[in-house]
Amino acid sequence: MNIITLLQPPRIVFGNGCAPQCAEFLAARGVKRALLVSSTTVLPLLGAVTDALKKSGVDFVNSAPVDREPTQALFENILSFARAEKIDGVLGIGGGSAIDVAKLVAALTRGKQTTSEIFGTNLLVGRDLTLVCLPTTAGTGAEVSPNAILLDESDELKKGVVSPHLVPDAAFVDPLLTLTVPPAVTAATGLDALTHCIEAYANKFAHPIVDTYALSGVKLIAKNLARAVRDGNDIEARAALSLGSLYGGLCLGPVNTAAVHALAYPLGGRYHIAHGVSNALLLPHVLRFNFSAAPERYAEISAALGVTRNGSALTTAEHGVEFLTQLSFDCGVPQKLSDLKIPHDAIPWLAGSAIKVQRLLKNNLRVLTEADAARIYEAAY
Repeated sequence: MNIITLLQPPRIVFGNGCAPQCAEFLAARGVKRALLVSSTTVLPLLGAVTDALKKSGVDFVNSAPVDREPTQALFENILSFARAEKIDGVLGIGGGSAIDVAKLVAALTRGKQTTSEIFGTNLLVGRDLTLVCLPTTAGTGAEVSPNAILLDESDELKKGVVSPHLVPDAAFVDPLLTLTVPPAVTAATGLDALTHCIEAYANKFAHPIVDTYALSGVKLIAKNLARAVRDGNDIEARAALSLGSLYGGLCLGPVNTAAVHALAYPLGGRYHIAHGVSNALLLPHVLRFNFSAAPERYAEISAALGVTRNGSALTTAEHGVEFLTQLSFDCGVPQKLSDLKIPHDAIPWLAGSAIKVQRLLKNNLRVLTEADAARIYEAAY
């Protein structure tokens, strides 16, 4: 059994209507002035939270909205603003993009490191500001993970910061915050969360503790994603997705993802394809590449998806991939790179960029070469 380190917020609050409780937590931590990092679509929905902040005596100021996957330039602008406002806490409320920015702002506002110096694993030296995160999508699990991602526009590649200092002090997961998420975003973020769980279970560093989270997340998301896409007001389905996403986030610190995410990064970096869409499109092809390394693990994933075991482990695993492909289709997600207008001659660049993401590829059950990556992109085309 591998040695494992579990990194997660010391306080996780989950349940319908829990969002305003974040104000009491910030006040109890002595926060007087917080930076609220969110997005244009989410801010109008936060009346109960902002009212609670005022009642608790916590002053707050809004950052520039994070309306897309954040670039390093956008982050630097928000960081400069945070420093000028003399904040002593950060509240991130939104999807993974807003939460990632909030985490990095909390770490660097009083820090002396530059952003470029902390890309990688365990390079961040500390965090002085209180950090509280509330997800408004059921997807990234960023509210409980030690990870944050920025797009380095010069390299056209997403780069990660992984550090225990990025784990928030508290996460408040309120499924009611996800009710207004549009169907396409519900689909993409849900498939991202599902990929987190699948890649954490079928992983070189898989561990029985994380296996429990991973398979529970697979079951919840597989059963409820199409329901939430069809009816965004289905509170039961929304709560199940929020819990599944939380489980996926809890997998990210101790085990993390693998080749699906590594190959997805260049699609977001150059072509700005939504992260969950990139994952969903590549997932079947990467799984088939990996099958031979751990057929029984992939059969267990298939069983968690709701597929009946039938025949060998490899046969069951293949039926699981067929289920995932149908689920993605049912949720309206594009099925081919060509559907996204990615030029065919971009495949060598995509493969060359993906192979640089060794932070994740080292977790993959099979060694994946640049030529393998090119073949996977070709299969997805």
